[in-house]
Amino acid sequence: MSFDRLIKRIIELKNPTVVGLDPRLEYVPEFIQKRYIDEDGGTIKAAAKAIFDFNKAIIDEIHDIVPAIKPQAAYYEMYGHSGMKALAKTIRYAQVNGMFVITDGKRNDIGATMEAYTNAHLGSVDIVGNQVSPFNADALTVNGYLGTDGISPLLKACKELDKGIYVLVKTSNPSSGELQDMKLEDGRTIYEAMGDMCEKWGADTIGEYGYSAVGAVVGATYPEMLTELRKRLPHTMFLVPGYGAQGGGAEGLKGGFDENGLGAIVNSSRAVMCAYKKEGCNERDFAKAARREVIRMRDDICQYINLK
Repeated sequence: MSFDRLIKRIIELKNPTVVGLDPRLEYVPEFIQKRYIDEDGGTIKAAAKAIFDFNKAIIDEIHDIVPAIKPQAAYYEMYGHSGMKALAKTIRYAQVNGMFVITDGKRNDIGATMEAYTNAHLGSVDIVGNQVSPFNADALTVNGYLGTDGISPLLKACKELDKGIYVLVKTSNPSSGELQDMKLEDGRTIYEAMGDMCEKWGADTIGEYGYSAVGAVVGATYPEMLTELRKRLPHTMFLVPGYGAQGGGAEGLKGGFDENGLGAIVNSSRAVMCAYKKEGCNERDFAKAARREVIRMRDDICQYINLK
């Protein structure tokens, strides 16, 4: 099962974190930008090339420390077809270096359209009898608010292709409670109901460590809810955004982990990509600064959990 592979890597590295590679061109050091702008001018092609070089250098420095990356598709889509090529290359490069890849796409649709999203990000397409995987990530973030119709095509991929999904349950943004905290007639909140659906959807995909192929996105900015959901959803692995930049502290994260220090993976994006700016070091040292930041993050989080 897909998340067994991720959990094994977390145990091996003793590090339950994931780096969000969500690059904007302004995050890329000027010496890299200049290399491609001199070559291709002020084009999306130049931007995408610079972004891939940036990603590649960071992966080179962190793959022996961090088990996974989480590229947010929007940051590549905004650079058009060249950006999407950079996304595909980033996914492949991370996987070649032993990293688990979660594409953060938050896709949501039904029927043939959801099947198309599934084939694009997790599966394959038939080209005159040849099965080709466009992106081939290991997992995908999805929005479950269209119900089972929107999740079923993904479950098929999870079972047949050894993939995983993370469903939005309790997100880290300040206004998440406007909808997610509303009470249903049975007394549950909407986020609790969505979490319960994750347990149901993943019931027949339980892996070696007790977690299914259907995970949940639960924000670090709501530690009490994170703790409550860990108890409520014993077979659901959590993807936890909101650490650091959005205000989620390491101590508050501990409730999202089980007694073995497993069951959750914590994301940090800009703090890693822009660590060289925060440090004020030479921009050519950007990848080493990213390495220093992921070590700091790992140690900060692991002091509060019992990762065996």
